[in-house]
Amino acid sequence: MKAENSVKIQFDSLSANEAFARGAAAAFLARYDPTVPQLADIKTAVSEAVTNCIVHAYPDRIGPVTLCIAVYPERLVKITVMEPLFTTGNPEERSGLGFAVMQSFMDKVKVSSQPGKGTRVVLTKRLDERST
Repeated sequence: MKAENSVKIQFDSLSANEAFARGAAAAFLARYDPTVPQLADIKTAVSEAVTNCIVHAYPDRIGPVTLCIAVYPERLVKITVMEPLFTTGNPEERSGLGFAVMQSFMDKVKVSSQPGKGTRVVLTKRLDERST
């Protein structure tokens, strides 16, 4: 399925850029007139995904994070947050709540991570049709 519209943004893994990513997602999706609760859900999930990239992929340095947003027919939105590195980190330092938060706000969350290839989080949500 081909996207009707898409955007790709790359930014440094600075905690201040989490707000930028959340705002950029909201601004890009505004033209699709999502409901206020849907937009809040998406912003929260994007915030969590980007924060996870910043905290876990780059604990000791600054690196690139890529945010891709694509809108498909029937108002299907796919948001991908990518980091080019792989981290195993210390599992005892993670609570695992980030993915539970993302799953509670999105229709689907898919995570893939491979050494040398990076980590990709794909957030999917279908926007409701707005009644006029």
